[in-house]
Amino acid sequence: MYKIAVDAMGGDNAPEAIVAGIEQARDKMPDTEFLLFGQLDKVKPLVKNAERLTLIQSDEVVEMGEEPVKAIRRKKQSSLVMAAQAVKDGEADAIFSAGNTGALLAVGIFTVGRIRGIDRPALLTVLPALDGPHEAFAMMDVGANAENRPTHLYQYGILGSFYAKEVLGFDNPRVGLLNNGTEEDKGDPIHKEAHQLLKHGAAQSYLNFVGNVESRDILQGPADVVVADGFSGNAALKATEGTALAMLRLIKHAILDGNVKTKLAGLMLKPAMKDIQFRLDYSQHGGAVVIGVKAPVVKTHGSAGPSAVANTMVQIHTMLETDLVAKTEAFVAEHKTDLSKSAK
Repeated sequence: MYKIAVDAMGGDNAPEAIVAGIEQARDKMPDTEFLLFGQLDKVKPLVKNAERLTLIQSDEVVEMGEEPVKAIRRKKQSSLVMAAQAVKDGEADAIFSAGNTGALLAVGIFTVGRIRGIDRPALLTVLPALDGPHEAFAMMDVGANAENRPTHLYQYGILGSFYAKEVLGFDNPRVGLLNNGTEEDKGDPIHKEAHQLLKHGAAQSYLNFVGNVESRDILQGPADVVVADGFSGNAALKATEGTALAMLRLIKHAILDGNVKTKLAGLMLKPAMKDIQFRLDYSQHGGAVVIGVKAPVVKTHGSAGPSAVANTMVQIHTMLETDLVAKTEAFVAEHKTDLSKSAK
């Protein structure tokens, strides 16, 4: 029986959306128990069926705008910190939150702990691929580390490959390095060296490196894993999300503000528009994963509703079922020296 520790107070719609999403997931996951940490006077009235749900009182809440490290140090009785401590103590197998991203990163690294041999855990998310062999791709780092060394990017390629293979089910996933051009000599010294390290990994059969990819192309599916430094990855992610939302809004306004013919055409296109919106909805693939730590640590969007929470529970279940962390630990232990090397 798997056990997932849940920060029931984290997120814009907590605890209502969290509890509803957990109950949806619980009904589909008979081999999973959920430990809900939160203020019970707010959480308990929302529970419709307490089967395989354990409610645990936490007196404090880490707010969305708080400074992450200070918050987790000062608020030991918060729902987030207590959930992370449950994982560290072996009382739960994974932790979930829709709250403060920085605080979840902090408890993931400092409380759950990083895998020995991984220099910097990263934040991985799954985005839709509109072309290519698969309907989605993994991208990391999308904001955990503003600055990275070449060896970090190399390690991200390895970690991302494990995730794409074990969780997304991709055979021999293609790894691309986010850069300002596809040519091998493009980019700053860090990305040039990272390119050589990733080529080395391909030569050693650690990963299937396909070279540099540009941000304008990533939704077209040029790679199954896109490796980026945290600053560039976060900027590319937000630009992609913003562009998708803006385009959908422009199309909607063009239809609603048009003449009768335009509105009639809009009604005919409505099913197609819903399909486009579904394909661009990254929440269907679950949440963002703090990868490189000793247990699944997963974050969904702060504004997530019940369905997004439920999808993230399925994602966590897959990570546990495939034993992703243990397989990653075993690989890193075997290739520790190589993973920490620098290109010459």
